[in-house]
Amino acid sequence: MKEKILIVDDERLIRQSLEKALAGQGYAVFAAENGKTALHLVEEESPDLVLLDLKLPDINGIEVLKRLRELDKNLPVLLITAYGSIDTAIQAIRLGAYDYITKPFDLEAILLSVSNALEASRLKKEVSYFRSQENVRFGLHRIIGQSPAMREVRQRVRQIAQSEASTVLLEGESGTGKDLIARTIHNESNRADQPFVEVNCAALPETLIESELFGHERGAFTDAKTRKAGLLELAHWGTLYLDEIGDMNPTLQSKLLGVIENKRFRRVGGVKDLSVDVRFIAATNRNLAVAMERGDFRKDLFYRLKVFSIMLPPLRERLPDVPLLIDFLLGELRKEFKKKIVGLSAEAHRVLASYPWPGNVRELRNVLERAFILCEGENIEPEHLPPELIAPLSSPQSGGFLFKIPPQGIPLETVERDLIRQALEICGGNQIRAAKLLGISRDVLRYRMKKFGRI
Repeated sequence: MKEKILIVDDERLIRQSLEKALAGQGYAVFAAENGKTALHLVEEESPDLVLLDLKLPDINGIEVLKRLRELDKNLPVLLITAYGSIDTAIQAIRLGAYDYITKPFDLEAILLSVSNALEASRLKKEVSYFRSQENVRFGLHRIIGQSPAMREVRQRVRQIAQSEASTVLLEGESGTGKDLIARTIHNESNRADQPFVEVNCAALPETLIESELFGHERGAFTDAKTRKAGLLELAHWGTLYLDEIGDMNPTLQSKLLGVIENKRFRRVGGVKDLSVDVRFIAATNRNLAVAMERGDFRKDLFYRLKVFSIMLPPLRERLPDVPLLIDFLLGELRKEFKKKIVGLSAEAHRVLASYPWPGNVRELRNVLERAFILCEGENIEPEHLPPELIAPLSSPQSGGFLFKIPPQGIPLETVERDLIRQALEICGGNQIRAAKLLGISRDVLRYRMKKFGRI
């Protein structure tokens, strides 16, 4: 579809000249000889760009510009003005005009300005679109749960995002949603239009992570054939997300602390200090307090990061939130797989509600995705769920426990091994408590653990 350009000028020869030149470039062109007609055409035709003469017979060009900004604040406007009206043109730029062109003008220069303005407008629309998509994927509405713990998490995220906090620490088990929280803090902050840069401290070798973070100068090491900007530079004015910060080596921890404190750093092999304005969000599934006591994590960095911290609860500690998460995740999966699955059967719901979810929300989503693929009917049934999810369910008739065996069957040893694993996870690895939970002695538990090998 052709991009539409509106020409607003009271001189007929200028209008005709511009119309001919722009139409020759493939644009759809229409014109107005006064401000009133121009404003009407903008509402009717929704042009992609306006060429506006500042001197019009009915309405002052500045006033037309103001009304155009009210109609569409993103509409690019190029001003046409005489040499004697430069001050007025500058005033118009401050009001949001893209640029101005002086009379007598060169048609080639106007075509170039039009092309540049439209390209800038397209890029702005793309950024706006992707920004809106980010808000859909990462916003406060994605933090699902009505348990007290999750209400507190949402409140803390809102407070931190709206603050000028330069460091945030996210703690919690794998799969609890630390990535989501980090991106939500960024998207809800005044840094939202700036970069969000992520680095996994556990995924990069120690020999590379310093160069990735700080960048390097040419010749800093054998393979450094050119200068390279680091992730810190790329995150300038935005957010740097340091995932698995607990796996960062102590030497690099010291350098990171220096950047946080001084907001300055040097590239590897460099001699010049560079300034940076970054919000640091660090995440870990390790107990940093314990790592600090062992000497694996610097105390000064720990306390600097923990100025603002959020502890994300494991899913087993907020099981009443599971139905809410299921409804939300099913909605996402329906869009992704284009399948009209209504929901879960009552039995499938009971299975999911009784499982302790050692992999947390990530595991729940993976289980539902698997079930979505296997399900051919309207409701997900227990047979669509992994066998290891079969958990003990209360049986009112017997007062004991009932194991729901899937149609394909399940080995008794698998059930026993899974129960032991679940008990240990629920009790945080404490064998005495796990044995008590299972109604056996610690020695019996140890024997079973040895029997099954690694659990």
